[in-house]
Amino acid sequence: MTQQRNVPGLRRDADGRLATINDLLGAAFAGLAVGLVVLLIFEAVMALTGLGEFGASNGWLVLILPVWLFVEEFRAEGFGADRVIVAALAGGFGVACGMSVAGLVSSVAPALVSGVAGAATGTVLYCLIWFYGLRWLGQRSG
Repeated sequence: MTQQRNVPGLRRDADGRLATINDLLGAAFAGLAVGLVVLLIFEAVMALTGLGEFGASNGWLVLILPVWLFVEEFRAEGFGADRVIVAALAGGFGVACGMSVAGLVSSVAPALVSGVAGAATGTVLYCLIWFYGLRWLGQRSG
């Protein structure tokens, strides 16, 4: 059995899920920000060593920490069809809208910027559908 550490500022419910939409969005955006900083450092090193052009890498790499958060939220939800249905819908809509935004931005910005814009869009949409979808299905079935 694993123990969950309490992170100051993040409230969790009895099941271990983040308790409010603000907590979920805040944790997801913190993950995006950390991923962006790491990606920018990587880009700078690659550009300074001459191994690549700055801004040419895929901005979708900033999703590593938010996806980890979403997997942990999925695990904390427990077993049941509700979590699978909501995760599939949230993932589908998040990817579709994120790819749409990335496609629109790619005509005026490098791959790094368009990928980050798409990742941020998909993250927000996933958080909203996951949080409110689970609660809505929980009320209907309970």
